[in-house]
Amino acid sequence: MNRQHRRHRPHSRLRRLACGTLVLSLLGTACGAPGARQDSASGSGHYPVTITNCGADVTVDARPERVVLLESSPVSTLRALDVLDAVTVRAGAFPAGYYDDETNAAIRSIPSLGEELDTSGHLQLSVELVVAQRPDLVLGLPDGVPREALAELGIPVLVHPTLCPTGAGATTFDDVADQVTTYGRLFDREDRAAELVDSLRRRVTAVEQAVQNRPRRTAAVLYPTIGGGTVYAYGNESMAHPQLDSAGFTNVYGDVGERVFEVTVEDLIAKDPDVLMLLHTDGDPDAVEDAVAELPGADALRAVRHDAILVQLFNFTEPPTPLSVTGLERIHERFGGES
Repeated sequence: MNRQHRRHRPHSRLRRLACGTLVLSLLGTACGAPGARQDSASGSGHYPVTITNCGADVTVDARPERVVLLESSPVSTLRALDVLDAVTVRAGAFPAGYYDDETNAAIRSIPSLGEELDTSGHLQLSVELVVAQRPDLVLGLPDGVPREALAELGIPVLVHPTLCPTGAGATTFDDVADQVTTYGRLFDREDRAAELVDSLRRRVTAVEQAVQNRPRRTAAVLYPTIGGGTVYAYGNESMAHPQLDSAGFTNVYGDVGERVFEVTVEDLIAKDPDVLMLLHTDGDPDAVEDAVAELPGADALRAVRHDAILVQLFNFTEPPTPLSVTGLERIHERFGGES
């Protein structure tokens, strides 16, 4: 899961696990998108381009052509902007369930440095292995590959802003637009990025309009540990929060100002949400549902009793990318017609 689920990175070890409303404001622009700015010294031509990422200025001097992809979340944007062919090597898990056949074929054609994650869902690589690929851009940072080590060698690195060590505060669907806009600038695909943002905005608005006259229900988004153990929930700094809101639900953990955090079974039972959405990084979705159903006292949960559960791959919610919009549509498809 690559740094996707630590605490503010969710739960310290959780950032890697699970390292708002698009409504009418999703039309982010290159000059106004947080975390992205045009380099004032760029002079004529598109490059160089400077992106402010996790508090550091990251400059690319030309269109990236040797991208090392160390997490799955950028794929949907790279594919939509028609620049996935710039990725020369990848590492980590890229579940086929995220993509269409053509995209999956493109991913399989990219040489892999390794697809195995550790028991916590984290990718482990050495700096030396990454440097050996001679990248002109690295997307994602697994454990053991510090940004500073690559920056000293002149290798630019981008991490999704919501996965930065300091966190990014409340997340909304505007963050999806910002990421698309940033990648459009990086790869000189700004017109295509603007078209994609418009399309995403329309899709989110369509779901919001479909549920606006329906009674609101309650929901919780969880990341359970298969085989028993800690259960994590998502608060109002996660993409799960605006996603639930746009789908017509009230997040029972919406009053928690964190991205992801540990919860007890007793607290979950006390909140007793109408619906449960369960996230996982790969593998059998039935095992994820069983991990909740087999919790002590879980039969007291109305969502368990009524089978009001949706299991989704992690990137359909977090971090905010075009896949988060697809995830919203999947939530609406599963629960939109129910009362």
